[in-house]
Amino acid sequence: MESGIIIGDDNLARPAWAATDLMMRQYYDTEWGMPVHDEHGVFERLSLEAFQSGLSWATILRKRENFRAAFSDFDPEIIADFDEAKVEELLGNAGIIRNRAKILATVKNAKATLELREDGGLANFVWSFKPEQTPRPHSFAQIPTTSQESIAMSKALKKRGFAFVGPTTMFALMEALGIVDTHLLGSHRRGTSGIWPA
Repeated sequence: MESGIIIGDDNLARPAWAATDLMMRQYYDTEWGMPVHDEHGVFERLSLEAFQSGLSWATILRKRENFRAAFSDFDPEIIADFDEAKVEELLGNAGIIRNRAKILATVKNAKATLELREDGGLANFVWSFKPEQTPRPHSFAQIPTTSQESIAMSKALKKRGFAFVGPTTMFALMEALGIVDTHLLGSHRRGTSGIWPA
């Protein structure tokens, strides 16, 4: 069975998607799957995962600094006050993904994030869906794209007024935040989050 693991020029094992592009490799080595527990960090990643829907993560990562500039460093208090004029301005910004539905969802999600503060906050809410076990994939084909928990999180966030939070997007968020560890068992990053054993 093909694992999809590639040994880099530094002798470290990575999945194919993180093995060649230096930007993706750095993201994989230093950020992806490491625990994020603060509201700002969770909101930024939730927003970027929503923009990624239907696109490649590399596309989003290349535009990340542009997104941060356009969306006030993903401060939900500022974004919650974005009006139609600001939405039109964003639609003219070639540095980001110019999708009206996704931009409006980000504004809606900022408002919902502020409302969640009265009930423990976004980070605690998202982390409450941490499963009892994490996948242990030997190959890329064994990595799931949804889980019972991501389905439940999706439904719960929608009830709280969030948009673009489907089960697949929420599973990707769980991977990015370290809530699950889907690093391949042969990867040098497996178990490095401190949340799950290798």
